[in-house]
Amino acid sequence: MNEKLKWVHNQLDKANDGTALLPYFTLEQVKKVGQFLRTYEQFEKTPLHHLDSLASWMGIEKILVKDESYRFGLNAFKVLGGVYAIAQYVANRLQKNIEELSFEQLKSSEVKAQIGNLTFISTTDGNHGRGVAWAARELGYQARIYMPAGSADERLQHIKKEGAYAEITTMNYDETVRYTSQLAQENGWVLIQDTMWDGYEEIPLWIMQGYTTLVHEIVEQMQQAPTHVFLQAGVGSFAGAVVAFLQQYYEQDITFVLVEPHVANCYYESFKAGTEQYVTVGGEMKTIMAGLACGEPNPQAWRLLKAHIKISISCEEEIAATGMRVLANPLASDSRIIAGESGAAPFGCFYELMTNEHYKDLILDLQLDEHARVLFINTEGDTDKKNYHHIVWHGKYANQ
Repeated sequence: MNEKLKWVHNQLDKANDGTALLPYFTLEQVKKVGQFLRTYEQFEKTPLHHLDSLASWMGIEKILVKDESYRFGLNAFKVLGGVYAIAQYVANRLQKNIEELSFEQLKSSEVKAQIGNLTFISTTDGNHGRGVAWAARELGYQARIYMPAGSADERLQHIKKEGAYAEITTMNYDETVRYTSQLAQENGWVLIQDTMWDGYEEIPLWIMQGYTTLVHEIVEQMQQAPTHVFLQAGVGSFAGAVVAFLQQYYEQDITFVLVEPHVANCYYESFKAGTEQYVTVGGEMKTIMAGLACGEPNPQAWRLLKAHIKISISCEEEIAATGMRVLANPLASDSRIIAGESGAAPFGCFYELMTNEHYKDLILDLQLDEHARVLFINTEGDTDKKNYHHIVWHGKYANQ
């Protein structure tokens, strides 16, 4: 039987080439991203919950959870990256700076006449593709979304309801990415993917910049810097963006912890290998943490994360399930948080660490004590309601 948690310290030289990417995530750059996204008439900040009762019970100073299940009514944060990347692409075609444009201007008939018809294509486990489909529809374009084998039908239907063509393939996530890239080249479609490779760097970077809007909201909502941030990693683009901004925004050191499922733990294996080059993992990658079922790191994200992550954790399925249940059943006056499988994984890891004597040495090493202010980002709500109910109501993947 697998261990519930496996972890490895980052032993790599922190002075690496990730610093070259930091200028893309400065406060000035992040404000420009937010300036555009706030031109969407229904834009609202998502809440930052303070779980004070749980923090007191665990003996730490603060537990904070940014809840992205409220974002744009799409139940996940991913739309921030998709819509910003599509907007940047259109702005470039117009030869204009994004800060000169609004969401409404990009929807105008004048822009459509100048740009013509566009089709955006992407691979997704559900949340990213829904965001791309939504953004394409809102701006008057087409979208084609491809999902890896085993994807939830509910997530497929959500994408179709946004007006996109969508299908579930027989391939895993990384193979599906290569397939959509090929389709984009053959048909003249625009690939909107949050991982990069040689010749495809600009759009993934725009997606990462889009994600920083939620992080900027966090620092505006917090009174003190977090001492610890637990982050989920698929290809690592989201985690890389969060780390790049927070590390520059705050002058104090922050302990960053990365979390992945056992079956798709490319970052854990990369840190375990201890080399400057990342490691990939393959296979079916069947996990309830569908948003994290990626076997190949985004090279841009790897450069950032290997410079700043302290510990990388690989976890069993039940860890995410426990996180979902604890967040859904708060103590005292703490807020109830509906967190999906990928959204709850870092919190589940934290809960396991804090409640299991087996990890007391790691707790000491991480300094998760009475002065710790721990930040989590719930990246998705109940995007697969059937599975959510099986886990939270009926105890699926319960601790054995």
